[in-house]
Amino acid sequence: MQLLFVFLILLSFPALEIVVLFRLADAIGWWLLPWLILSAAAGWALIQEERLAMFGRLFSALQSGQPPGFAMLDSLRTLFAGVLLIFPGVISDGLAVILLLLPRSKVPPSPAREAGEGEVIIEGEWQREEDKRLK
Repeated sequence: MQLLFVFLILLSFPALEIVVLFRLADAIGWWLLPWLILSAAAGWALIQEERLAMFGRLFSALQSGQPPGFAMLDSLRTLFAGVLLIFPGVISDGLAVILLLLPRSKVPPSPAREAGEGEVIIEGEWQREEDKRLK
């Protein structure tokens, strides 16, 4: 039953896009064609830019001690918005704009940042043992 529901959603989205495109083309005329071309070009440029920025975000997150999953999630969201912009349709363009306008996820501060000004405090117990080789 769930597979049928997912299949129905996957088939109804392109059909809904086609219906909206035809009605919008009937209402505004040929101006829809430049919109589709420009949105596809913007989606392509967004994907190309994100392809290079993804590694920078990942390395920045790793260097600052933050989990890399948040950086990858932001990059994935931007890539998905680029794909939706390339897909011809007004509904997919609206979904892409919503994805791009959502605020970036807040990264929880790392324990090193909470400790103070660059200090890392590691709590624990230790015991010094004499090394017999040094005697």
